[in-house]
Amino acid sequence: MGPELTEKLTGSALASERTQVILETIAGECRVQDACERLDICQQRFERRRVLAIEAGIAALELKPAGRPAKVLSETEIEHIRLKQRIEELEAELKITHIRTVE
Repeated sequence: MGPELTEKLTGSALASERTQVILETIAGECRVQDACERLDICQQRFERRRVLAIEAGIAALELKPAGRPAKVLSETEIEHIRLKQRIEELEAELKITHIRTVE
């Protein structure tokens, strides 16, 4: 499969056609001048779109951290966690105090 793979992927017909033409120029199957005529754009616009497409492809292939992204906690959730920890500390101190008074 080559540039025609774009026909089987999701996206608008226009975006698929643009991508296919860009890939054809990269593969040497289509001259830039012919591509510009097919897309009805100037060469400068075509070159810019080709660069953007390649940059997007590179960005999509960057390594990403494994697993789920860390959850961002709200102020309320942070306060809830802090209060739970404080309760645990106070319960531990209470047990220690109770043990000391019983002995």
